Formats: sequence, structure tokens, C-alpha cells
Amino acid sequence: MRTTITLPDDLIKQAKRAALQSGTTLSGFIENALRLSLAERRRRLSRRKFKVVAYGKGGLKPGVNLDDTSALLDIMDGIDKD
Repeated sequence: MRTTITLPDDLIKQAKRAALQSGTTLSGFIENALRLSLAERRRRLSRRKFKVVAYGKGGLKPGVNLDDTSALLDIMDGIDKD
């Protein structure tokens, strides 16, 4: 598809130099830059924060410390340090 956009002169000069250095056309360079920018945007939007909701009764097993990764791994592996 053919379209017309207006960009600052200094930006076009930089893009032309970069296209030449990478062995592509200005159109190809701009296309690639736009694709990369859109992919990065999609990646950022897909990394939404989520909240872990725990339910049930009884709470944590006695002696479990959620801040001690090493101890949690030992518990999950069935290693009893007592």
C-alpha cells in the first residue's frame, strides 16, 4: 500500500543513513522499524500484572516461610531439615 507521511528532515536523514548501512531501502528500513515498534507494544501490553488469589482454610503449613525460596524448594522436594 502506498501512503504519504510527514517526518522531520533530520529523522529522514538518519533513517536514510541507517538504511544504507544495513543494505536496505528507506521504505524497508521504516517498515522494519514500525514492525519492531508494534511488536514491542504488543509485548508490553500482554505483560499485564496479575494478582494471585489463594483460598481454602488452614493457611500455610507450619514452618513454611514464603520469603525463603531455598526452604520452599526443599519442602517441595520432600527434604526434611528437621
